Amino acid sequence: MATYALTGGATGIGAAIKNQLCDAGHRVIVVDLADGDVCADLSDLAGRQKAIDGIRALAPEGLDGFIPCAGLGPSVRPFSLIAKVNFFAAVAVTEGVLDLLLKRKGSIVMIASNSAAMVGHDEFVDLMLGGQEVAACELIENKDGHSAYAGSKHALSCWLRRNAPDYARQGVRLNAVAPGIIDTPLSKKVLADKDLGQVMKDFGDSVPLGAIGKPEQIADVVCFMLSGKASFMAGSIVFVDGGHDAMLRPDQF
Repeated sequence: MATYALTGGATGIGAAIKNQLCDAGHRVIVVDLADGDVCADLSDLAGRQKAIDGIRALAPEGLDGFIPCAGLGPSVRPFSLIAKVNFFAAVAVTEGVLDLLLKRKGSIVMIASNSAAMVGHDEFVDLMLGGQEVAACELIENKDGHSAYAGSKHALSCWLRRNAPDYARQGVRLNAVAPGIIDTPLSKKVLADKDLGQVMKDFGDSVPLGAIGKPEQIADVVCFMLSGKASFMAGSIVFVDGGHDAMLRPDQF
């Protein structure tokens, strides 16, 4: 039996990952706002530390894997919350439990997004990568939800690529899955948004495989990447989006 920690495990993709790992006989420590083994608000420093401390208390022997899955969609207001949870919390908690992963040569699978490739490497991304949370949050408040969401996932993808080689040298594999549109509570909120709903519906209708994805389809790939079957994967970002990224960026890979 392996021990995993997972943020955002109460609903959506996180719940599907938790269920698959538990069905395989593993132990999963869930961090979420409610209904978790550790209840914490990852949008602030105190909540992130509570999550780290809670995981450490429940797994002093170490972790076989960590999945920072907690995330907010582009319909969330204020936009600064998206950056706080999607990027700063994911990085902070990952760094906070790294020593637990080192104990067992564990692996990390982050949740990126195919939308990360839809924005450029701009000032917002640079501020996040520079650890300037206050400045990044102030800047994004004057933009829009798509810029906040896609930018946060772009920064997370860059952080992963920059850190994966060093993590690998220490024996910890760092990878990510990049979902497209998936049937989750997050996507339902975006579909119900008066400004983003129609765009989201049109995006879903354009999936080459002909349907939006299910949380279990993302969990399948995450669990593979956590396993020994992916033992030579490090620094990889795997698109699981029904062919959307290939359709939008046929000559980029």
